[in-house]
Amino acid sequence: MKPILVLVGRPNVGKSTLFNRLTRTRDAIVADIPGLTRDRHYGTGRVGDKPYLVMDTGGLEPEVKDGIMHAMAKQTLQAIDEADKVLFIVDGRQGVTAHDRMIAEQLRKSGQKIVLVVNKTEGMATAVVTAEFYELGLGDPCAISAMHGDHIQELADFVLSDFPDAVEEHSKDKHPKIAIVGRPNVGKSTLINSLLGEERVIAFDQPGTTRDSIYIDFIHRDKQYTLIDTAGIRRRGQVHEVIEKFSVIKTLQTIEDANVVVLVLDARQEISDQDAHIAGFILETGRALVIAANKWDGLDDYQRDSIKREINRKLAFLSFAELHYISALHGTGIQKLMPAIDKAYAAAMADLSTPKLTRALIAAVEKHPPPRGGMSRPKLRYAHQGGSNPPLVIVHGSMLDHVPESYRRYLANTFREVFQLHGTPLRVDFKVGTNPYADKKPAPPTPEELRRAHNRRRRNRKKYG
Repeated sequence: MKPILVLVGRPNVGKSTLFNRLTRTRDAIVADIPGLTRDRHYGTGRVGDKPYLVMDTGGLEPEVKDGIMHAMAKQTLQAIDEADKVLFIVDGRQGVTAHDRMIAEQLRKSGQKIVLVVNKTEGMATAVVTAEFYELGLGDPCAISAMHGDHIQELADFVLSDFPDAVEEHSKDKHPKIAIVGRPNVGKSTLINSLLGEERVIAFDQPGTTRDSIYIDFIHRDKQYTLIDTAGIRRRGQVHEVIEKFSVIKTLQTIEDANVVVLVLDARQEISDQDAHIAGFILETGRALVIAANKWDGLDDYQRDSIKREINRKLAFLSFAELHYISALHGTGIQKLMPAIDKAYAAAMADLSTPKLTRALIAAVEKHPPPRGGMSRPKLRYAHQGGSNPPLVIVHGSMLDHVPESYRRYLANTFREVFQLHGTPLRVDFKVGTNPYADKKPAPPTPEELRRAHNRRRRNRKKYG
């Protein structure tokens, strides 16, 4: 098992910056704004033969009893319980604060192994900057600079010195990555918690609670999945904060990284243009899709009929995706989501037989030939698979640059129906054979060829006059 290192401290001491250093990634959003990180954020790293897990947490506010900061504190305390070793981060430029003393007291009560890390010490004498932190009673402080990378290697060696070398397990089984996306406050985090059966991410009645993309591994019916909680995507004109812009970018990157996307809609509001824009981006990236209309409980028949008509009208281009009506808060309807996700993932990763694709192509052309392009009609000869997630079908033939977009959609729908590919878009690409002699000039005739041509003309004149 990999040791779990949990980063704890008050807001804005550099926990996320250190997380990125230890994982050698840029997965955690970093900005000079307190309270940016809110949920537990996992990452992996390695020092020599010692792999490890790093967990970033939100700023710990022990005295807050309600609101978003209280929810963040609960997440941090859960992370401390899971830790093999806790890295308590403090700010070397601000010195010891009353807030640091409260956190240190709470960490001592937890009984976990604590490493005191003094951050932001670049350009300062180590002995001087760490001296006052001995009063916290947590042992010798480690002076680092997460921003500049100073002494990060020494810190990792020291923290992992108690753990034996471990052989990292390499799993060849690919499991689905499922991104939960939608507008702010539609219930994405609540749905994550309902699927997991625990309060893994902060679900708060405030738009923009989730700011980062949180990857969560879990097992459902002996199958492994990775759920990804994402920040809500608002219209561009309503995004003013720099942090929210970063969050939107991370969400769009997460959609591209996922295998299956669950688009969460708010059934108690009208289907907005922003819902359609998000759906269009998912379709553009080619990801398998499941639609979940949340907050279905408490609606009367008229409201339910209205939202169904809205979905059919504004999201008609997602007819390939399964639609489920759920209540993430009460857990109703979510038992059907995982089978739908499995079906969409299987369709996105399907292996399409070349003979069967070609037979389906020939049958489609016989039923409805492509329109003429100029003097002749395009010829579609055979098809084969060119990729997956989404499935890509490459059609070979001649004059395929004259095939209209409507016929491309007709072929895609035909292949989807023949192979029963539900829940995933399918792309059709045309490839025209090139003439190898198109750009070559003919070689000049040889003397023998000239003599034969002359004799042929003489015979023709004698024969036809």
